[in-house]
Amino acid sequence: MTLTQFTRDQVATHNRLEDAMIIIDNLVYNVTTFLEDHPGGPEVLLNNAGKDASQCFSDVGHSDDAKAWRQEFLVGEVVAAERREVKTPAPSWVGAEDTVTLASVVHVWGPPIVMAIASTLLYFYLFS
Repeated sequence: MTLTQFTRDQVATHNRLEDAMIIIDNLVYNVTTFLEDHPGGPEVLLNNAGKDASQCFSDVGHSDDAKAWRQEFLVGEVVAAERREVKTPAPSWVGAEDTVTLASVVHVWGPPIVMAIASTLLYFYLFS
């Protein structure tokens, strides 16, 4: 299936309530009929209408269902000369290092230990 080619300037003209298109990862979506059904409200889509909403879409962290659902509104793609690199965000746990330091142990376990000691001392003071 060959998709209709759009320049970014062409998409920019579709920025109204009656005619709203957005770009996500170099693909063009006509979201006019979805405005009222959008869970975040129509304002979110209208604020991005006529623009590249790739960063906004990925920042929100849409579900896999939402990503599949958007295919229903796919109308084309950005012309090859104007495409931008699609950045796939790595999950937050990738590359994370679990380093245990004395400061992190004190920060996590310090307050409960201090409270336990204080409670024990108060108990023996009051009931001994």
